[in-house]
Amino acid sequence: MKVLGIETSCDETAAAVVEDGCTLLGQMVASQMDLHARFGGVVPEVASRQHVEHITRVIAEAMRDAAVTWADLDGIAVTCGPGLLGSLLVGVSAAKSLALATGLPLVPVHHIAGHVAAALIDRRAALPFLALVVSGGHTELLWVDGSFRFRKLGGTQDDAAGEAYDKVARMVGLPYPGGPAVDHLATTGNPAAYAFPRSMMDESNYDFSFSGLKTAVLNEVNRLRQQGQPIPTADLCASFQAAVIDVLVAKTMRAAKETGAKQLVVAGGVAANRGLRAALTTATAHAGLPVHFPPLALCTDNAAMIAAAGCLLLAQGRTAGLDLDAYANLTLSDWQESRFPVRR
Repeated sequence: MKVLGIETSCDETAAAVVEDGCTLLGQMVASQMDLHARFGGVVPEVASRQHVEHITRVIAEAMRDAAVTWADLDGIAVTCGPGLLGSLLVGVSAAKSLALATGLPLVPVHHIAGHVAAALIDRRAALPFLALVVSGGHTELLWVDGSFRFRKLGGTQDDAAGEAYDKVARMVGLPYPGGPAVDHLATTGNPAAYAFPRSMMDESNYDFSFSGLKTAVLNEVNRLRQQGQPIPTADLCASFQAAVIDVLVAKTMRAAKETGAKQLVVAGGVAANRGLRAALTTATAHAGLPVHFPPLALCTDNAAMIAAAGCLLLAQGRTAGLDLDAYANLTLSDWQESRFPVRR
């Protein structure tokens, strides 16, 4: 089974072809990172226009890289939510047009489900497993069963971890995107320099909160500036990252123990964070729990993950009609129950 995946949920225009949910045949990504860097973050209208400009070329180049024609494909998978509405609309519109023109089935993919499916490429992991999804828009603990269906155990109550990284980076004057810059500086700083809060660490649920941590960093930066002191950027980054990782690791390992998980998958953009990878690798090794990370290139938004998820869904007949729309706030629950409201 070969599926074309299309991903335009934020600022990456991406297409890829995956075979049988685990073999990446070819892909193409048009990044907008440099364009948005001047604004310190993604500008939705700019992102949408860039998707319109690049989507046709990106799809053609991905198929050329995979050495496939339309006759070789079994389906077209597309991110239908959540994400920036204008960006999502470009990808969904392209996928629907291609499905109509080729007669291929249309497979709607939730963005988080795509991130999780990235760990299945190259057979790094196998269903079922516990998944920690950590990105700029999401921080969630999920149980993923053998049918690729999701049960949410917990999630962030405010800022996602990746969002907190970007905001802290801006506070201390680091360039966009902030996550990699904070991770890099954290390796040279003292993680015990500041006793930042570990929110919700001791609570019995699997929820997260990073807003208070972000505010604590801001208060410290403002205090130093008011006193005319230099900003110890490396120490601040190291202490902030240590607080994030402590909470993520503690909650994840407790969830693994209480669910009886035999595997852990860590996905999303923050799964590329070296500090988090090292901490979870150590913790899971002590617990005898195999942990799987997607390849670094597949941690951030990409279409290979959408195509991989699409293969699994298509095999189960989980397709959509041409009334499929884009849904900025689509939940995993609504998606897997096929609750797609049609705009009138």
